[in-house]
Amino acid sequence: MASPQTAEVVRQLAGFLENIWADCMTTFTLDKQGYETYTKEIELLKVEVMNMLLATGTTMMQKLDFIDKIERLGISYHFEDEIQNQLEQLFNLSTNLGRYLEYDLSTAALQFRLFRQYGFNISCGIFNQFVDPNGKFKDSLYSDLRGLLNLYEAAEVKAHQDKILKEVLAFTTTYLTPEILHMGSSILAKQVKHALEKPFHKGIPRYEAYCYISMYEEDECNNKLLLRLAKLDYHLSQMLNKQDLYEILRWGKELDILSKVPYARDRFVECYFWDVGTIYEPRHSLARMTLAKAIAIAGIIDNTYDAYGTLELKILTEAVERWDGNGIEQLSDYLKTSYMILLNFNKELEEDLSKKQSTCVFDKYIEEVWHHVANELYFL
Repeated sequence: MASPQTAEVVRQLAGFLENIWADCMTTFTLDKQGYETYTKEIELLKVEVMNMLLATGTTMMQKLDFIDKIERLGISYHFEDEIQNQLEQLFNLSTNLGRYLEYDLSTAALQFRLFRQYGFNISCGIFNQFVDPNGKFKDSLYSDLRGLLNLYEAAEVKAHQDKILKEVLAFTTTYLTPEILHMGSSILAKQVKHALEKPFHKGIPRYEAYCYISMYEEDECNNKLLLRLAKLDYHLSQMLNKQDLYEILRWGKELDILSKVPYARDRFVECYFWDVGTIYEPRHSLARMTLAKAIAIAGIIDNTYDAYGTLELKILTEAVERWDGNGIEQLSDYLKTSYMILLNFNKELEEDLSKKQSTCVFDKYIEEVWHHVANELYFL
């Protein structure tokens, strides 16, 4: 019988499934000509859209509808300041509750959602005109399907004190669901079905843009200029995402995860797409790749804890607190490897931010990471 000193330690290895994306992008070269062509046309279209956005003589509903389309097509990040200013002007014009009487359901609901999304404290009293003396929504609203759809979307940005909107979700969902069958394959039916599955406010921006572009293209009354800008912008973003992803996979390959920490998950593609879901704007490429790498490394270290975490975690905790390599010789090979991956990543990030003259950002990152990682280690 083996002695306690010679007995082999049994590790609780998870046995993760093989990475299906391992060979998805072995090579990639950005089409520079296509990129430059897209960029030039996008800049020209942005000027035209800007003029339309700032145009005078349009009604509130026309202005709100235009802003809503810009948002849904995924191009609002090009006009952030202008949209904010436009909504502020509209909000200042409509702070008097008496003015709400001028709006139909669709306008009121769209106005409410956009104001709430952009941080304006609009009251849900705007919907009081659509409620009967018994506190129920008026029967006459049933025929306004577009209005009900906007009302449903508006209810998704409710606050705790908005009692009337708590009833809206049940009211609109109950009525809109069977109506889809009667609307057939119309554009409105597709929009209603999509909204019921995932409201715009809770959706992933890039996916919402992808879905809406195809639906908006079917609309005979679509704005050709807006649609063209949205398509070009989406294709350009895809090109940049592919370039980012290629760099992430190249970086992951250089880490040689499979040989160094074979028990850990190799999920660089998934980590990157999580980031695209939250930071999709092309200008945030470094932020996306940095966050993807950080999530991947956190996963590696987490898998290391699960499989090899012993009292050595105390040593690792102290090492993380210092953010240096002192005492690393006391760690086992796998813990040492995981920690060195983290230290090398920090060094790489510091160099990248230094080139952008953003070392203060790196200092904040170290402070935040130390706080969260140290707490996690203490918990484990």
